[in-house]
Amino acid sequence: MKQLLHQTFLCNTIIAYLMVLAAITLAICIKRWVSKYLAGVLFRLVDKNNKRNNKSAFVNLIIPPLEWFITLLIAFVALDKLNFPTELDFVFLQKVSTRQIAESVANGALVITFIWLCLRAIDFIAMVLEQKANNNIPAITDNQFVVFFRDFFKVIVVLLGFLMLLHFSFNRNVGNILTGLSIVGAALALATRESLENLIASFIIFFDKPFSVGENVKVQNFTGTIEKIGLRSTRIRTLEKTFITVPNKQMVDSIVDNISLRSEHKGELKLEVDIDASHLQLTSLLDGLRQLLNNDPAITHSLVHLSDTGKNAHVVQIDYFTSMAQSQETFLLTKEHINLRCIALLHELGIDFASVDTDIVIKQTK
Repeated sequence: MKQLLHQTFLCNTIIAYLMVLAAITLAICIKRWVSKYLAGVLFRLVDKNNKRNNKSAFVNLIIPPLEWFITLLIAFVALDKLNFPTELDFVFLQKVSTRQIAESVANGALVITFIWLCLRAIDFIAMVLEQKANNNIPAITDNQFVVFFRDFFKVIVVLLGFLMLLHFSFNRNVGNILTGLSIVGAALALATRESLENLIASFIIFFDKPFSVGENVKVQNFTGTIEKIGLRSTRIRTLEKTFITVPNKQMVDSIVDNISLRSEHKGELKLEVDIDASHLQLTSLLDGLRQLLNNDPAITHSLVHLSDTGKNAHVVQIDYFTSMAQSQETFLLTKEHINLRCIALLHELGIDFASVDTDIVIKQTK
């Protein structure tokens, strides 16, 4: 029996093959238990709240790549103890041997599973942050902020994985590649300067948060609702129900009026009354307007004054404010109510609106 175990086959003894097979079998048997234990340790590091729902989601995301990573790692470490058979070590084109191909495939498989594991971890962290954002009602942009940086870090991890594959599987000097990429990147930066400016502006919008998805804004003579904030542009649904795209750089450089963040709705009304209205009538009109606005429960405060007078009309300026708790439709109904009450008050006091006199000149031609 000992002689059989110590017999050599393809440069390795039978007992060496059995030990490697036992190590791989053990790895397959314990991979689930070890993966769950390591996933629990990683979960405690990532989520301090230790919520049961979060842990279940984390385990479901992490277990598959972690099992593959542990199995491949143990298998490759065990196989590394064997001598590569000289009978199988022959050279292909460009002086690449089968041994080098096998090592490259092994290293590539480990790198791919490791990157897969990192991507799943990023997905879980993004999921936890999204849950916190949903519980934080004022932070409307947090969800989109999380999605943006989730995709951003995924791209970074994939690029790092690509460089690791080049280094470990193809024995390329990553330093030289990075130097070449930096030169190419500089050239691309000059060629795509405007796109980079919009990208930087998107970061400014995400961090500064001058507006959020779902809020009403006024920018560059357009008023509408923010529907999406992208890497290059912001999409706005206007009051006319058109869909416009504004580059992020313009959104940062322009004066943006965030209508949703106003503390109150403002209503304005300018009354141009007949120049023949007497002092007593004007005084009664101003007092009546002030009393009308003060008695309206929807109006928080108001201002009424005779702003101008001249040869054509007396101008009464009315400014009033209502709570932002009112919807836009309710505010419009309030404005309608105020307008009708003002018209009724003018008729009650016998005051007419100013009219434009039209002079008709008849010229006799010869």
